[in-house]
Amino acid sequence: MKGLKIVSTGSCHPQNAVSNDKLSQTVDTSDEWISTRTGIRQRYFCESEKNVDLASNAAKQALERSGISADEIGACVVATFTPDNATPSVACMVQKRLGLPNDALCFDMNAACSGFIYALNVAHGILMQGGSKYALVIGSEVISRVLDFNDRSTCVLFGDGAGAAVVTLSENSVYEFTCGANGDDAILCCPTSGGLQMDGREVFKFAVGIIPVCIDKLLDKSQLTLEDIDYVACHQANERIISHVVKKMKAPSEKFFVNLQKYGNTSAASIPLALDEMASGGMLKEGMKIICVGFGAGLTWGGIMLEW
Repeated sequence: MKGLKIVSTGSCHPQNAVSNDKLSQTVDTSDEWISTRTGIRQRYFCESEKNVDLASNAAKQALERSGISADEIGACVVATFTPDNATPSVACMVQKRLGLPNDALCFDMNAACSGFIYALNVAHGILMQGGSKYALVIGSEVISRVLDFNDRSTCVLFGDGAGAAVVTLSENSVYEFTCGANGDDAILCCPTSGGLQMDGREVFKFAVGIIPVCIDKLLDKSQLTLEDIDYVACHQANERIISHVVKKMKAPSEKFFVNLQKYGNTSAASIPLALDEMASGGMLKEGMKIICVGFGAGLTWGGIMLEW
């Protein structure tokens, strides 16, 4: 089976950076309370920006870096649980703003924090059907609009942002995918009326259990070991979760990328934001093997192995 290659990445965050100290002016919390429990130092909240603004800007940057034209994109898949409208989709509005072809397949999908992983695999399937060479995959969220700022245990964790990737098939690149779901609206839920609700302790237990499972499944499928993998980019939810997984798997901590201190938990945007920061910082070189793992509401989980 052909693999999936990331041609280029892009990212976007709102202008309004909200430090822990700034947040403590309106929420009963402190920098010490947040940072020691999560590793988060700041996040970005939208003021006038919409989801489509973030998604379009991240996608535009990815397209510009790819060196291909908008009319070569055959599909645009946006992972989000915080769209601007029930319809039209964020993807359709991105199509309009970027001038993507009228026959491009454009739609949103909701797998919460696992969304970008799911969307990559969907894009892989679309490209495997033929007809187009490139797809645009975006993770974009405006979580600040669904937060309950009276719930200090939850509202301090999240932020807004978007990350995007231009992808194409690659004949000789490694590619593996795994996913799962377990319907549960008690541990993590966001009603349509707003007010995200989360049982932090149960989410922690779920995450530290499922991340190693995903990684091990990908390694088994590929017949590789963790030593063969250059980097692991997990969903950026909590630094303690990632640290716990590193210890559990007896892995070198430098293999697991972390940037949640800057953005907080941005749900479907967290992994593409991480990949873009890694790529922009020169960490990712051609031929490197990357594992990405997402987990979140649903409950959903997913892992993907790519060759850069």
